[in-house]
Amino acid sequence: MSMRSTFVLVSALSLAPLASAKDLMEDRLHSCQKVVEEMTSVSEGIPLDLLDKADCVVVVPGVKKAALGIGGRLGWGAAVCRTGRDVDGPWGSPLMMSLKGGSVGLQIGGQSSDFVLLIMDPKGIDHLLRSKFTLGADASIAAGPVGRNAEAATDVTLHAEILSYSRSRGIFAGLSLEGASLAQDQKGNRAVYGYRVSAREVLLDARTPILAAGRGLVDALNDLSPRHRRQER
Repeated sequence: MSMRSTFVLVSALSLAPLASAKDLMEDRLHSCQKVVEEMTSVSEGIPLDLLDKADCVVVVPGVKKAALGIGGRLGWGAAVCRTGRDVDGPWGSPLMMSLKGGSVGLQIGGQSSDFVLLIMDPKGIDHLLRSKFTLGADASIAAGPVGRNAEAATDVTLHAEILSYSRSRGIFAGLSLEGASLAQDQKGNRAVYGYRVSAREVLLDARTPILAAGRGLVDALNDLSPRHRRQER
């Protein structure tokens, strides 16, 4: 084999994992889109009035658990925030995230669960801009009320920085994730954007282009909640 042929082969092999990672991220973002659409389209799902008041949304589909009843969780998803100086613009580009850590609460059988977290407070955005933070310790989190007619102005929704929702085997519930950690998925973001990105640049800067991989998720959020109704506290 000539030196030129060897170089071409080595180059192709080195690019293969990156292409595969990009495909995986596209599949992840598509799954996030489906979870958002499905968990807001049913009567027992996420109330749209709370989505209207959310600054950001974190979607983690197919979270696996390590033990029955009490155990660890592991999953990967994406965060999307409203852009603009006052976080009142259209939904921006997705930032790839991971969810890891211990959990206590409702866990059904051996099935995986889908999670949606609504960031209801500017402090919650500050936490997302970190490389990693712990739910319940660094940021207050509570199980969100379910159902289209759920009363939004409750003590829970008024005081929690983050509201959490889960779905497992078709059953919807507001479920606290205290003790779990959310972190930026640096490898996933590099696979999507092609370079190392900052969380602030992706989440809050309207000038950051929304790539084709994330367009479905962002469009779904803009269709479901085109206007931000800031929550009074």
